[in-house]
Formats: sequence, C-alpha cells, structure tokens
Amino acid sequence: MLCPLLTYLLLLTLTHTQAQGYLQAKGTQIVDETGTPYLLKSIGLGGWMVQEGYMMKTSGFAGAQHQLRERITELIGEEGTQEFYDAWLANHVTEADIEKMHQVGFNSVRLPMHYNLYTLPVEDEPVAGEHTWLQKGLTLTDSLISWCKARDMYVVLDLHAAPGGQGNDQPISDRDEDKPNLWESAANRDKTVALWKHLAEYYADEPTVGAYDLINETNYELGEDNAPLWELFAEIIDSIRTVDDRHLIILEGNGFANDYRGLPAYEDENLAYGPHKYWNYNDSTSIAYALDLRERTGAPIYFGETGENSNVWFRNAAILFAEHDLGWAWWPWKKIASVTGPVSVELTPGYQRLLDYWRGEGPEPTAEEAKAALLAQVEALKLENARFQPDVTDALFRQTTTTKTVPFMEHRLPGTIYAVDYDLGPLDYAYADSVYATYHVATGTRTAWNNGSAYRNDGVDIEASQDTVLSNGYNVGWTSAGEFLQYTVTVDEPGTYTAEVRVAADSTGGRFHFELDGEMLGEPVAVPATGGYQIWQTVTLPRLNFPAGERKLRLVIDKGGFNMGGMAFKWSKK
Repeated sequence: MLCPLLTYLLLLTLTHTQAQGYLQAKGTQIVDETGTPYLLKSIGLGGWMVQEGYMMKTSGFAGAQHQLRERITELIGEEGTQEFYDAWLANHVTEADIEKMHQVGFNSVRLPMHYNLYTLPVEDEPVAGEHTWLQKGLTLTDSLISWCKARDMYVVLDLHAAPGGQGNDQPISDRDEDKPNLWESAANRDKTVALWKHLAEYYADEPTVGAYDLINETNYELGEDNAPLWELFAEIIDSIRTVDDRHLIILEGNGFANDYRGLPAYEDENLAYGPHKYWNYNDSTSIAYALDLRERTGAPIYFGETGENSNVWFRNAAILFAEHDLGWAWWPWKKIASVTGPVSVELTPGYQRLLDYWRGEGPEPTAEEAKAALLAQVEALKLENARFQPDVTDALFRQTTTTKTVPFMEHRLPGTIYAVDYDLGPLDYAYADSVYATYHVATGTRTAWNNGSAYRNDGVDIEASQDTVLSNGYNVGWTSAGEFLQYTVTVDEPGTYTAEVRVAADSTGGRFHFELDGEMLGEPVAVPATGGYQIWQTVTLPRLNFPAGERKLRLVIDKGGFNMGGMAFKWSKK
C-alpha cells in the first residue's frame, strides 16, 4: 500500500502529464476533446501586458500605457524605463500566480495581449507594409502556456491592444490619439490580420491555447451595422484558417463587446461570441441579448470580462452564468491597492511619491529616487509580496453552491477578535449590510458598497483604523441598524466571559448586542460619544456565558452611527 505522500505525488504526476485536448464549439456549447461540455471559468491577466491607468493609479494624467511610459522616461531615461518594463513583465505573472489560480478553482486564464510585444508598430517598420515579428511576447506567452499546461488549464489569447488601438477608450487599447487608429489605417488592419496568422501558425499544435479572442472591446463609431468590424473579423478568420483549423475563435461585438448589430452568418462553425458584463443586475434580463445571440447564431457564449464589483455581485453573477451554461472570465487577477480582485499589490511609499509628483502635489524626485521607487513597486508585484484576498474567490466558487459560513481566520476564546475578521459567506449569512453592490449601468448611480474601500470586498464598510490599543489596522464603520457580523469561534474554556470592545463615535445613540448560536448573549450596550470616529474607547460587556466547542457569534447593530474595532474576550469563571 502506498503511503499518502507517494499516492499524492503519483496523482500529481498523472495530472500534469494528462493530455489536454482542443476546445471546440459544438452547437451552443464549448466542449472538450471528448465532446463533454466545458464551462470556462477564467481569470483575466489585466495589467500585465497592457497597463491601464486605473490599475496603475495614474488615471487623470496617464490613462494609457504609452502616456505612463512617457512620464517614466522623462524621469529615468529610456534605458531605465526599459528595465522597469522588463521587470514588470517578469514579476506581474509568474508560475506561483498560476498555481494559486489553479488552487482556488480557475480552470483557465484570459491573456490580454499588447500587439507591440509581438510585432513593431506600423510607423516603426523598416519596410512599409512588412511585419517584423518580436520574440518577447511569444516568450512570455510560452511560459504562461507551460505553467497552465502543467495544471490542465486553458489559455485564451485576447488581443487587448490592437495595432493603432481599436476604440475611443484610450486606456483599454493603449491608443495614441496622435496616430491613426485601427479603423483609420489600412496598414494597422493588415498588421492585425497578419499578427493573428502569425500567432495561429505558431500555436496551431498547442491545445492548451483554448481560443483566439480576436479584438477586445472595440468602442468606435462604425455605423449601425458595424460592417468594418465584421469585415475585419472575416479577414482574420480566413487568415487563421489557412494555418490552423482546430482552434476555437471568439468574436466580441462593438460597444465594449456587446453590440452585435449587423453580425453576418460566418461559415466557420468553430466560433463563439464574447460579450462582457459589468455593473448591471444579475438576472436573466441583464443577459437576454446574449442568450438571444446564442439562440440566433447557434454558437456558444463566453463572457470574456466581468467583475469590478462587490463579492455579492460576484456570487450572484457566477450563479447566473452557471444557470445558463455560460463560461466567463473575471477581471482581473491583480491590481495595486484594490479590494475588488483576488490579489492586491501594495502601493509602496516611493510609488505614492511619484504619483503625488505627477499630479502636481509633490516635489520632483531625482532619477535615482524615481528608479528605486519604480523597481520597489515592481518587487511588490510578486505574489509572495502581495496580499491574496480569499473573500473574492470564496464568493466566486464556494459560495455559489452553499450558504454555509466558514472562518475568515481562526478565532479561539479566550482571545481577541477584530471586527473586520467576520466569516466568509454570503450576504445575510456571514454579515448583513444595507448597501452591498453597484448597479450603475442599470440605475445611473454609482454606489460604494465598501465605503472605506479597504481589507475586504463585501458590503461591510471597512477603513484604516487609528486605534493604538487593540487593532489589526482596520475597523468597521458606517454602521446602520439591522446590520450584523458573524464569527465562527472555538471556545476552549467554557464559562463566563467579559468582552472589552473598542468603539468610536461622534455622538451618542449607537447600540449593539451579541448573539450566540441565534440566542441573545448578554444585554445591549450603549456606545458613548468618544469625540470622533477615530477617537477610541473601550466598552465592557460582563457576564457573557460561552459553552465549549465551535459556536456562531454575532455582533448585531441595534442603532448605528459608530465604528467597531477590536474585541477582547476574557474568561472570568466557570
């Protein structure tokens, strides 16, 4: 009989050597090599090959990557800038990132590609009309494919920044308004067609490449029937099929992927369509256009981008997609100082000083200071230096099939519990909050679900805390009556406890109480006016009886208007 370790290693070896077949369109479903429906659950690698300003904290002065590059070059020169970008590409996505994606449940990644890593811009070609192929993009893509192949994950190739830029939204496509865009330049369109043929020829025999997503989020006035887009797609499809007849091809509409007016009936049967979904309600009405498109074309639908919302929205969207057999790609894996994705990268002090300078709010750094700051930010990109946020992936995967709550972290009594460390679980089970997502595409009003934008991505409002007595650096704020936070606790010493709870309030009137396994625990306590929302005091709740074992403890807000911090539960007697 094999020991457990040898059994695990054998299974791991078998998994990593298992053949991975081509994905195909079969009717309205994407299927694997056996003909079994395969629901893509992807994560987008936004910010890696294409830096969008909002991810870099540079919106307002450098929304597009070429604008940020110009700012950096002004400070540290071309050689230093190239060193920064080489390090950025090396650190942003590594095998450790892919392993973590695999562990939490993603079965594929969507790779947003910048064309300039694979070929020269048309204006830089030594001979007009010819195409110089670059190895940099292929090397990066090859590494990604090898890491995914070892874990039976697929890679969807997404041309995110097409030659010249495909739309009016500059950050998405890195469009330079001083140069002809994709639709104004036949040379850029020719290069786009040639690039896809080049990629298809290179990856024709690689089944780990799940699909070719031809152009991301075109957003440009192309007429009511979007004819220029469909004509370009026809050219690209024909070009690909001269060298590769096996890979699935994904077509996005105009209007940020969702405008399919004028879509022709392509003869190619191995096609899928790739709309995107952001900031609307998670009901059948919100995706009716996509379901209609699937029925009309008889082809699969893959929602190639969605996300940038709360965990409540994430869970409900994932459930909606599953109900309708729709694959998806969440956006994105990693950003600087953000709660909305699986990984948050620290905003380093040096990079913050650069941002202040670029905004006209700080002194100009020396070249040495600027380079050191940029390279420190690049070092922070590594997964081991970043903060993995389990609440996001828990909402996407585990919470879609259960309402059970599980510990965000271990809590043992006697001991300390921080208010922000409530259980992982859905709204109304792990916590209750009055505002929990934004639906501004539907409502016209953008809503902050976490007013403090810190620590976690649920509806709970969390901010940085200035408490120096009992704090992990964060507190719950913006409290309202009826809200609650639940904690799974293990009581090691049963008996009577005293709870010392840190609170802060600008005025009197706030009240809260505890519940244990659904029963009232102790009496409600009034929150005093402490002099401000970051001026902290301790309120004490005596004679709280805790039986031994695992329990569900709830902190319930009877009347809001105060902040909650750390809670020390001290054993008094049996």
